Amino acid sequence: MKKTILIIDDEKDILNMLSRIIELEGYNVFKAPTGKEAIKLFKKERIHVVITDVKLPDISGIELVNTFKEINKAAEIICLTAYGKIEDGVKAIKQGAFDYLVKGDDNKKILPLLSKAYDKAELQYKILRLKSQISEQFGFNRIIGSSKPLKNAIEMAKRVAPMDTTVLILGPTGSGKEVFSRAIHSESNRATESFLAINCSALGKDLLESELFGHKAGAFTGAIKDKPGLFEEAHLGTILLDEIGEMDLELQAKLLRFLEEGTFIPLGESREKKVDVRVISATNKNLQKAVEEGAFREDLYYRLSVFTIDLPGLDQRKKDIPALANYFVKNISLKANKNIKTVSKDFIQALQEHHWKGNIRELRNIIERSIILANEEKLTADLLPFDFLLNSNPGLSTGLYKLKDVEKEHIRNLLKYTKGNKTKTAELLDIGLTTLYNKVKEYELE
Repeated sequence: MKKTILIIDDEKDILNMLSRIIELEGYNVFKAPTGKEAIKLFKKERIHVVITDVKLPDISGIELVNTFKEINKAAEIICLTAYGKIEDGVKAIKQGAFDYLVKGDDNKKILPLLSKAYDKAELQYKILRLKSQISEQFGFNRIIGSSKPLKNAIEMAKRVAPMDTTVLILGPTGSGKEVFSRAIHSESNRATESFLAINCSALGKDLLESELFGHKAGAFTGAIKDKPGLFEEAHLGTILLDEIGEMDLELQAKLLRFLEEGTFIPLGESREKKVDVRVISATNKNLQKAVEEGAFREDLYYRLSVFTIDLPGLDQRKKDIPALANYFVKNISLKANKNIKTVSKDFIQALQEHHWKGNIRELRNIIERSIILANEEKLTADLLPFDFLLNSNPGLSTGLYKLKDVEKEHIRNLLKYTKGNKTKTAELLDIGLTTLYNKVKEYELE
């Protein structure tokens, strides 16, 4: 990659002299005699370092520092000041310049200073590239849907992402709370640091405390060595406390102290540790009601809910189902080595008529199960699991398809998929092996 330098000076001799010196060091040099011409070049080319005279005929070099930093924060600027005008160089640094040199001073100083400025600029370009990759993989562009409730939630999340504000994400199970948390992290200044998540409902109080805050060897039975907690491992990054509403009251007090002071004491330790971590919490519970019932600390609730985002359930954004379905079909088919090219209208219609208790997580599960059963390049409604069809239409057994017929066809398809492996088929159906044998006998599937 070319090492590009932009030199700005209205004195032609100085411009050409600096250009020759710097080109001999292997840099690719652009020249401009005025600020306006320099801005045009800066917008067009990927510049690492700008060397500019403070006094130009059209724009002050100090003003240019601001302009260049607004256009590209990664580039570094070195200012050239006249002898006896050192205060101009100081002003430039305050505006964001890398450093300054006095014109006519020892020209040998320019190359070491330029090298340092270039190294810093190149590092910043690498960070920007990394942030772009993270944003592409986890950012808001990865959130699928165009419904108004979803757009409102995304807009709220985008506003708070660049800040260090504590965020509380509310939404039903499977609505994408972790996806939103990752997007907020990826669009923040902490994007290149760790993002760690923990489900507070999956661990008991003592184990959760150890996971969050760490422990010292001998703190409890089985603690054979020191272990850092997630807060320590997430230093300078972000941590997601999922299902925060399930956290034990005693542990809530320790979390509150951390949020207020940024310090904690690992289990078995006597000294405090201090870290810098952004906290995002999420829950499907009504925390205000939990506060009223004494199951959640009121002071912690207000500390966590500085900025609250409400995520809609899938039933509130059924307009997004076709886009979500196509996305899952494309990705799951690839992983399952299936060549599913299209989705039928009746398949989509069935999805849109369903009541989604499990939201996006349930939708993904249903599509995956349908893809497993598909023998052709198209997903059709007859591939939907019988329990899904029954839940979507409780009166199904009195319609064109009786429940027994749907169940029989579903078992037949699964047996075909597993090549007659009844143990695997029973696992996929989530029923006992004896029950499956009885069904096979009842429906004469052998």
